[in-house]
Amino acid sequence: MNKRVLILTYYWPPAGGPGVQRWLKFATYLQEFNIDTVVFIPENPTYPIIDESMLNEIPKGITVLKHPIFEPYGFAKVLSKKKTSQISSGIIQDKKQSFVERVLLFIRGNFFIPDARKYWVKPSVKFLNTYLKEENIDTVITTGPPHSVHLIGLQLKKKLNIKWLADFRDPWTTIGYHDQLKLTASSQRKHKKLESDVLNNADGLIVTSFQTKNEFEAITQRPISVITNGYEDMEVLDGALDAKFTISHIGSLLSARNPEILWQAIEELIIDDAEFANDVSIQIAGKVSESVIQSMEDYGLVNHIKMLGYVSHQEARKLQVKSQVLLLLEIDSEETKGIIAGKLFEYLSAKRPILAIGPKGADIQKIIEETKSGEFYAHQQKQEIKDAIKKLYKKYKMGTLESESIHIDKYHRRNLTAKLAELL
Repeated sequence: MNKRVLILTYYWPPAGGPGVQRWLKFATYLQEFNIDTVVFIPENPTYPIIDESMLNEIPKGITVLKHPIFEPYGFAKVLSKKKTSQISSGIIQDKKQSFVERVLLFIRGNFFIPDARKYWVKPSVKFLNTYLKEENIDTVITTGPPHSVHLIGLQLKKKLNIKWLADFRDPWTTIGYHDQLKLTASSQRKHKKLESDVLNNADGLIVTSFQTKNEFEAITQRPISVITNGYEDMEVLDGALDAKFTISHIGSLLSARNPEILWQAIEELIIDDAEFANDVSIQIAGKVSESVIQSMEDYGLVNHIKMLGYVSHQEARKLQVKSQVLLLLEIDSEETKGIIAGKLFEYLSAKRPILAIGPKGADIQKIIEETKSGEFYAHQQKQEIKDAIKKLYKKYKMGTLESESIHIDKYHRRNLTAKLAELL
């Protein structure tokens, strides 16, 4: 008889974006390890991105339970509509926060702790308390953010003494945007207390980065496993590479990630080399901040930009395989060293050279260097970035531009699921 586990997640198809991929694929591959999954999700969630194509990736054999959620701050929908109305061809307009928006952010940070999904906790615990006993399920996995999902696991652990694993796709109190929530000292203490309660009561913790593991080890003695995000084999209908020297960024490119050093390096190469100017194309799939576009225009790149807007996951995978170079960008800060974008692993699967820019010592640097899948540079290394692009372009002209990646199999989602199955 197969073991059964319950997975609690907020994000599930038709939600788009990277947050949904992780546990959708774990649930899929766990069946190969004789583990059946029941997935518990909100019935009426507010997803920022909808990708209907993701519904086709839900495999047979997975039971999906839905329970109503009350998300109290309706102003989030209002703000979301404002942002959506400002999107044109995938470009998001940057604007200063109004007084009302600053007040709403204060309310969000201090009245909805740990987040606005907190009111899903009590009804979910009541429902699952009965369901788990009736179905004889003794293992629960919670994944956050939103971190309120972990509070469901915490209460079920106390009530039923079940085995509980808490999965952190992102850190809790050390994530970059946490400081933007305008938290009072009291609210900060509440976040820290809830974080500590989760970290010290779960039977095991799963994190997606080495930096997060180091942070958590200072807070808890519970066992911590690093299981990164991963990739799947790509099915590509047309494997022909782009004719242009495409440098492609797949995913949102908001103002904080704006790599001005890169735009400056490309501008100088365009000025120096007419042939390069004719061949280069900067291709961006996903929402892009207006300030990023303005920055690219300031560096004379307007005629070299190809804006694709948001594309489905399937289309994104095709773009990755066809691109000459794949661009990976991370904010230059201490807090982002532990952020490993899910796209990195799909980039590995695409087997195209990766050009990454981020904070020195970041986890993405470790993976790129370990797999020999590309080059990583700090935001201050303009000349090195420029030289790297020249080298890539030379290989492109010679028809020899390939990725020489090694040891990427361990990041295949099936092999990552094997690690998870061992924990279970």
